[in-house]
Amino acid sequence: MNLDLIEFAKRYGPADVDYQGAVLSPLSGDAGFRRYYRLTSKPSLMLVDSPPDKERNLEYVQINDFLARNDVRVPHMHAVSFEQGKLVLEDLGEQLLQDCLTPGNAGQLYKKALEMLHQIQITSDRPDWLEEYSQEYLLEEMQLFPDWFVQQLLGKKLDSTAEKMIAKAFTFLAEEVSGQPQVFVHRDFHCRNLMVLPDQNLAVIDFQDAVWGPITYDLVSLCKDCYLRWPEQRVSETVRSYANQLLDDGLLTEEQHIGFERDFDLMGLQRHIKVLGIFARLHLRDGKPGYLKDLPLVLRYTLQTLGKYPELRELHDWMMNQLIPLASGQDWYKDWHTAGNYLDFS
Repeated sequence: MNLDLIEFAKRYGPADVDYQGAVLSPLSGDAGFRRYYRLTSKPSLMLVDSPPDKERNLEYVQINDFLARNDVRVPHMHAVSFEQGKLVLEDLGEQLLQDCLTPGNAGQLYKKALEMLHQIQITSDRPDWLEEYSQEYLLEEMQLFPDWFVQQLLGKKLDSTAEKMIAKAFTFLAEEVSGQPQVFVHRDFHCRNLMVLPDQNLAVIDFQDAVWGPITYDLVSLCKDCYLRWPEQRVSETVRSYANQLLDDGLLTEEQHIGFERDFDLMGLQRHIKVLGIFARLHLRDGKPGYLKDLPLVLRYTLQTLGKYPELRELHDWMMNQLIPLASGQDWYKDWHTAGNYLDFS
């Protein structure tokens, strides 16, 4: 029986909820196909319409349970139908970390975020159902950059020389980051997927795409957030401090500890190169132009880091000479040197 969301919640949700007069209030969606609604019951509930042919609902349930069992705060799951793609979840409120940050509380809230990340990374061994973040997977993600950002968004046709140069850089990145210690990776551990609860503790959401992969990935997502920009000194201090903690935990060897900042940089490049393609695709294919305004900050991260490493200088110069002039003619473009909503930690 294909029940609507309210009827599904009434039939399979928690029994101690008053549904009298409850209505659905749609919430802004994420980058995927699922749709979120707040049900004004008492207490309120979060209802999710998550098309089973487009979303990873089984993985969501498995990962939710895995994180909860490892003392990571996630929404409690009351009911799920894999066939219909419907979920009834605990309502964690409306306070995304992004919306709560001020100069006075940013340091403390991000301290809690880092503590949560640490708890995630010291979880038990890889579950057999959790996908590995393989080199092939990393390469496939980066291919979104030439396909969607370069050719589709900027209209730049690639010749064989450019294709070979891009492939060489991508292979280098995939090989380098695959050699990092492997842990649970959320894959979008940033200010829009962390909720601030009434007690000022944090919960994490939108984790259904998690994989087992490089240890620096989620730290990059947090410290080089695609939606806001940390002070560069703060990023460096956090990376060093977190590396020290991982060394103490035995998650890094002495050699890996020494190379941790480089590993962080190269992982960030893989992520940001991919994101350039994803944001372009969200606009062009999925009709979500709102992500275009965040492209200049992602370009900033990408170009700054490419410029640090001789192995990637050719890609840096090509982007500066061939892509930035094309990007600067588009409505979304802002000077990448100064791009990004600056987060004041003072």
